[in-house]
Amino acid sequence: MFCEGKLFLLTPNSIDFTPKEWKLVQSLDRPAKVQRYLSLMPYNWEKHGGTMRSFREMVKHNEVHCLEAAVSAAVVLEQHGYPPLLLDLESQDLLDHVLFVFQEKGRWGSIARSRDIGLHGRKPVFRSIRDLVWSYFDPYVDFTGRIKGYGVTSLYNLGNYDWRFSPRKMTKIEDHLRAMPHKRLQSSDKRYEKLLDRYHKYKKRYPDRSPSYYSSRSQWLI
Repeated sequence: MFCEGKLFLLTPNSIDFTPKEWKLVQSLDRPAKVQRYLSLMPYNWEKHGGTMRSFREMVKHNEVHCLEAAVSAAVVLEQHGYPPLLLDLESQDLLDHVLFVFQEKGRWGSIARSRDIGLHGRKPVFRSIRDLVWSYFDPYVDFTGRIKGYGVTSLYNLGNYDWRFSPRKMTKIEDHLRAMPHKRLQSSDKRYEKLLDRYHKYKKRYPDRSPSYYSSRSQWLI
């Protein structure tokens, strides 16, 4: 095991975390608890330029965006036996969404943070990653968004790269997600146009609200 400030060849343990971090990790021992913690945290709007913070930096700044949330969930739940798997949802407008994904009793679920409540986590009820991705199709449609593909990777594929505690902007994770293979998600233009029209009408009436009218709400990890 390397000391703080260096790269980890092995999964870190309690001595590698600060007391504050370790207390947090120990308290967030289930995916639903991690989702609740991230949902209540202020959203990172990157007002002073783009960020890609590690778990350690996320705790320090007490704000988070989607990729930071996915990586932080991976760090926390790695300590509870979950592999650090990320799912990248590829959108037609190049505004991808990244989630932490996990399995329980053979079913897939997710943890995520977004400006839109419909893009947060899902309960572990999905038979496949593809089924999980489809649960995000409708809520992903906004003025420009539409899921066109998806890919899953393990943060272990980054080798000795320090995705847990690095004080630097972790651009290597973003580069890795862009470069990895994505499977196509074929969808109906008629369905998309119907969802887009519904979204436009909703935002015209409620410009400051995030839609929550989706039939899949019972599957959300809230």
